[in-house]
Amino acid sequence: MLNIIGIGLSKEHLTDQIKDLVKESDVVYLENYTSVYDISAKELEKILKKKIILAERELVENAIEILEKAKTKNVSLLIIGDIFSATTHYSLYLDALKKKIKVNLVNNVSILTAIGQTGLFLYKFGKTTSIPFAIENKNIKEPINVLKMNQKNGLHTLFLLDLNPKENKFLTINQALKYLLEEKAINEDTLSIGCSALCTKNQEIVSGKVKKLINYKFKSVSQCLIIPGVLHFIEEDGLKLWQLK
Repeated sequence: MLNIIGIGLSKEHLTDQIKDLVKESDVVYLENYTSVYDISAKELEKILKKKIILAERELVENAIEILEKAKTKNVSLLIIGDIFSATTHYSLYLDALKKKIKVNLVNNVSILTAIGQTGLFLYKFGKTTSIPFAIENKNIKEPINVLKMNQKNGLHTLFLLDLNPKENKFLTINQALKYLLEEKAINEDTLSIGCSALCTKNQEIVSGKVKKLINYKFKSVSQCLIIPGVLHFIEEDGLKLWQLK
């Protein structure tokens, strides 16, 4: 049995269903490379009353260990956010089905829905893209291409920022804006929205021109950046709630 469980963005998203499934599990993994949670793995262990194994990229993407154990044991894989926000997790689901392993899916809150708190309409977001640490090499063009495509269609662009929790490395909104400026994809007067620790008690949403936002210091390392497209008047009113003074 394999439980693929979304644990949301905060400990407040740990439902009774999740706690019961973990309690019944023989082995519990926590995917530890696509996002960060609002509490540590040790704190999560205390809440769930279960030992947690941190699963790095290779363990999840190859999935041999997880699937072999799931053939004879009750295994849970905890995913920060929603289970299918990353394509790797759906690939794991398909591999489990091919091996005739029973799979239980539990969805939850993810960054892809939480960004609605900014006031921007979710259906007006275009393709989501990531900005990697490799921008230091100045040869990364995909984020720029996605932004241009979305802007052409009047759509908002969500940038997910690279992270490596194991090495405590996190790309910041400030670095992402600097990269977009250097690539001339935006200018200092472009409207931008920075989000940090969404759906947690430390949540920050800040909107303003790039020249202001680029100097803002967010408190949490869990960050994402939005460059909006054409705004509806309700979206304009919503963004005023977060406007930098």
